[in-house]
Amino acid sequence: MAEKNLTLVTKFLLMAFIECPEWALPLFLLFLFIYLITLLGSLGMIILICVDLQLHTPMYFLLSHLSFMDICYSFVTVPLMMAVLLENRAALSYTLCAAQFFLFTFFGSIDCYLLALMAYDRYVAVCRPLLYVTIMRRKARLGFVCVCVEGAYAAGVFSALVWKFSAFTLSFCGTNEIDFILCDLPPLLKTTCGDSYTQEVVIIVFSIFVIHACMVVILVSYLLIILAIMRIPTAGGRATTFWTCASQLTAVSLFFGTLIFMYLRDNSGQSSEEDRVVSVFYITVIPMLNPLIYSLRNKEVKETLRKILNRARLS
Repeated sequence: MAEKNLTLVTKFLLMAFIECPEWALPLFLLFLFIYLITLLGSLGMIILICVDLQLHTPMYFLLSHLSFMDICYSFVTVPLMMAVLLENRAALSYTLCAAQFFLFTFFGSIDCYLLALMAYDRYVAVCRPLLYVTIMRRKARLGFVCVCVEGAYAAGVFSALVWKFSAFTLSFCGTNEIDFILCDLPPLLKTTCGDSYTQEVVIIVFSIFVIHACMVVILVSYLLIILAIMRIPTAGGRATTFWTCASQLTAVSLFFGTLIFMYLRDNSGQSSEEDRVVSVFYITVIPMLNPLIYSLRNKEVKETLRKILNRARLS
């Protein structure tokens, strides 16, 4: 056993779903369908925002970047997951595993920052409508939002680098088989040996800071929005605003709930099956839901889509 532990890992074998080979093809088709829906929904949202000047607003500008992140997020995770299903395993070199981990955390952290910015944008729109209209009339109305998005990308790079260097300065040894679907933090920690206390503390503390900071912004924004909704005089206005915000808050809760479950808990002794189900959910389902919840429920998007379809029929 001691000799085995001295063997350093140079590649990782992703072994998820190997115990249920009869489910490989149905799951592959299901994930392929979800992946295509995610691509079509997110790419369609980006195109709609680009072609319609009425959608050139801070909210839709943020939505376009969120849709782009969902495309990238799915691209670095879902195809590999489908390859694991077809082959019952997938071999990744140490470098490729580190690259996937960096990109996965990079796109995921930007999602967190964008969701926080979107929540604050909704707060200004609902609670400070006069200020929001004034800002919208300015020629440089997107300037501040562009700076915020650039900051989100920069923070995403920094976050991914912190997680990547903290995770991949660990010593991986013993077996190189990972009972998981991608190079993610929980399964990687299970393959470590030696003293990893310092790196794990850095990962946990920084994860708490990033996730909780974004959650505070989102929760405070939506709490103030709910209080503002209660002051709307008409029942119809309250219902419309409430259900729009409720659907968005539900999506946010699902996203951050899965992140907390995966990254801010003790992974020792946890069920791989449980981790795998939750991981599949936030890798595949949440990116698919984002275009539906944040975009297609809006009247402006539906009107733009209707105009484009009418033009296509006439032509």
